[in-house]
Order: sequence, then structure tokens, then C-alpha cells
Amino acid sequence: MSMRELVVLGTASQTPTRYRNHNGYLLRWDDEVLLFDPGEGSQRQMLHTGISATDLTRICVTHFHGDHCLGLPGMIQRLSLDRVPHPVAVHFPAAGAEYFARLRHASSFYETAELRVEPIDADGQRITLGLGTLEARRLRHPIETYGYRLVEPDGFRALPEKLSAYGITGPAVGELLRVGHLDVDGRRVTRDEVSVTRPGQRFAFVMDTALCDGVYALAELADLLVIESTFLESEAALAAEVGHLTAAQAARVATESGVRTLLLTHFSQRYADPRRFADEAREHFAGELVVAEDLMTVPVPPRRVASAG
Repeated sequence: MSMRELVVLGTASQTPTRYRNHNGYLLRWDDEVLLFDPGEGSQRQMLHTGISATDLTRICVTHFHGDHCLGLPGMIQRLSLDRVPHPVAVHFPAAGAEYFARLRHASSFYETAELRVEPIDADGQRITLGLGTLEARRLRHPIETYGYRLVEPDGFRALPEKLSAYGITGPAVGELLRVGHLDVDGRRVTRDEVSVTRPGQRFAFVMDTALCDGVYALAELADLLVIESTFLESEAALAAEVGHLTAAQAARVATESGVRTLLLTHFSQRYADPRRFADEAREHFAGELVVAEDLMTVPVPPRRVASAG
């Protein structure tokens, strides 16, 4: 049975707090389990989630500031310790290859896991997965940074009454949807005549960045947008100076991009009350709003309603 959900390992920016671990996000997407930006403590946080290192299929790092990558050494060593039987791909900004090499070999261990090192070296770079496409877009931060989005291709939903009218049943239905047409009693029936488009699901992950085109490209029509909101609007000038977003900015991006569920995270330690982020974002976004907490699980919303083909 397929499962698509986000598990939050940590929500703090720069430094952890008593209540917030460093960054870390796990995305279950059918047979894939993607780990995004493992900060310090991610390995321990995973013990509380029911997800083990053996489940991981892919690691995605947005950039090499410590709160987004200092959990990598332990995670990589854990893959070998647990003798993960399948390859694990690792994506990160190519400009940070030296940092990745240092983190990978930060201490002595016997590496048995198969890491497939696949750096991101171009804006818009795409990785084809069995379940869709993983796309990286350049963000605006003091060091090279990429956000990621996972896009499932659109499919089709057959209309039973239309199929019945043409007498199409059984395996012929699948063939028609797959091929695009089917010859029935001397007449060619097209897929458009008996189905509607079923939009694929979209997940977007946007970390440290100021507003830029890449933010909007990643967020476009996302069913679930995970986005940093390090600051509140009262610190908007500071946010712009250091390459971060406010809760209000993140919410406006979500509204303008047609996002369904907005998850705010990566909070500055200066704010003790997370409700302030919700209050600010709600002024600009009317959809499903989540202020992330450590170890929470957020489902990816069901696919959008199918539209006429």
C-alpha cells in the first residue's frame, strides 16, 4: 500500500533549542524514503519515527551550512553499520563537493554501503525516479543552495459510464489508458473520450533563501510545500540581509503559487512562541497551514480533483 507523508525530525535554524532539534525531514513517497537536510541529532530523532537508516533510498542536501548537514557523517556511517542492502543516492550542490567529502570521511569507519554520489550542478537539473521527477532549483543564499521538488506525472481516471457505453471492460481499460486509444467494433475510441486527467501530486522543499524565482518555481501547484520561515515580518530587513524568508513571505508565495498545504519550519531561536508564525502566515494564506513541530507527521494531501481531458 502506497504511503506519502512527511516526518519532521527537527525544526530549528542555526542552533537547536530545548524543544527544537536541528533540521531534518523524511519524506515517504511510495517505495522511496528521502531524507532532506540532516542536521545534528537526526539519527537519534529517527529512532522516534519508526523509520530506520535501512529504509532510506535518497539523501538531499540543500546547502552546506551546519544546521543542514552536520548529521551527514553519522547517517552515512549508520548506512554501513546497518549494512543497507540497496544503493542510496546523495544529492547536494556540486560547489560543496569538498564539504561533502569531508563529512563523508569525518572519522574512521568501514564503509560497506553503496552511496551513489549525484551532485547538483545546474539550475533545473532533473533526476528521473520510478515515481516521478526530482527537480532542483537554485535559491538565493550566501552560499550555493538548491531547493527540491518531487513531481508525479499526470495520469488518467477512467469514467465507468463512458467505458460502459463503448463496452470496454477488464484488461482493455488499462490498455486504452496506457496506449491512448483502442479499436472497438471497427471504431477507434480515444482515451480522451472515456477519461479525465488525474493531476499528479507535487511536493516542494524550500530551505534557506531570500525571495527569488527559484522559490516560486519550486512552490508552483505544490500539494505540500515545506518552506523556511526563519523570521517574522518585523525582522524582514534582517531576513533579506542574511538570505532568509519571513512567515508572511512564505505564506504569500504559497497563495500566489496555488499551494494546498503550507508547512512552515526552520525557526530562529529568538522566537519562543510558534503561534506567532501561524498568526502572521494566516493573514496571507487561506489553505491548510501547519507550523512544524519536531517528530510530527504530515500527510501529503490526496491528488487534486481530476479535470476534463
